[in-house]
Amino acid sequence: ATGVGIMMNDRKSRFSINGKPIYHFMGTSTFSQYTVVHDVSVAKIDPKAPLDKVCLLGCGVPTGLGPVWNTAKVEAGSIVAVFGLGTVGLAVAEGAKSAGASRIIGIDIDSKKFDTAKNFGVTEFINPKDHDKPIQQVIVDQTDGGVDYSFECIGNVQVMRAALECCHKGVWGTSVIVGVAA
Repeated sequence: ATGVGIMMNDRKSRFSINGKPIYHFMGTSTFSQYTVVHDVSVAKIDPKAPLDKVCLLGCGVPTGLGPVWNTAKVEAGSIVAVFGLGTVGLAVAEGAKSAGASRIIGIDIDSKKFDTAKNFGVTEFINPKDHDKPIQQVIVDQTDGGVDYSFECIGNVQVMRAALECCHKGVWGTSVIVGVAA
């Protein structure tokens, strides 16, 4: 499916109610009891696997790993900022760790998430509520000029701007917006 709620091969919705098409949200329709997807979107799951765990593989984990490995192509030794430490943000951190990032800075307003985030590769934590200046300035100050890569995993437009502004100025910093603005 595409972002406009239709299948890519024939540009038609596979859902309807009373003869009227219903469109996918973000190409997923994950709240459906049944769905239609392209064969490349199907993954076989061991019937013994706990569904409350493997369900994360359907969206949150690939949504976080993809931007690190495929979009930004994070390099070894780089400094990464991750805004939002939910499932997607933790997957971004894990991807950055596997890519060899030397510093992974987790940013979240819930400090209780920081202990869990360590298990996913986050090396430093910043709670914006603990600072009097804008978070992007805090990060620029703590990194001697900004990060190499930033990932916004919340969907908040103010945070998207902060993620962009915490990157190295000029051609060095890359900011990837993963969150969907509400």
